[in-house]
Amino acid sequence: MATVELRFSALPEHVRTARLVAAAVARRAGVDEAVLDEVRLAVGEACSRAVGLHQSAGINEPVRVALIEEEKQFSIEVGDEAPRSVPVDRATGAAPDVEAEEDEMGLAVISGLVDDVEVTAGEHGGLIRMRWPTTPPGVTLV
Repeated sequence: MATVELRFSALPEHVRTARLVAAAVARRAGVDEAVLDEVRLAVGEACSRAVGLHQSAGINEPVRVALIEEEKQFSIEVGDEAPRSVPVDRATGAAPDVEAEEDEMGLAVISGLVDDVEVTAGEHGGLIRMRWPTTPPGVTLV
């Protein structure tokens, strides 16, 4: 299992670099060329979300990105340090927070781009784990 780790300051200008590195590593790992745009977009959305969470919470820690090449899949994990509280039950009728709506929209975009996505969050931050199948070198899918 090969892993590439990135850590970058929570600044929007670093998201593009994360996207480019993710696409290059995904290509080398054997992710289908037709899916690379989805990888780029999903990583950009996840990293932008993490940057926004860090900035709104005043967190100076870097955003973490792990690009993990396994035998039959390629995974990307985007982690943030922004603490989350237990979500408010929408059945109570409380007006939704604007930041919460933006967060949900970002997660919806990621879910639309990636078939295998897992989101976890708690008091010590959050993690978005995305997975794509890979094709071994020399194998051509018809």
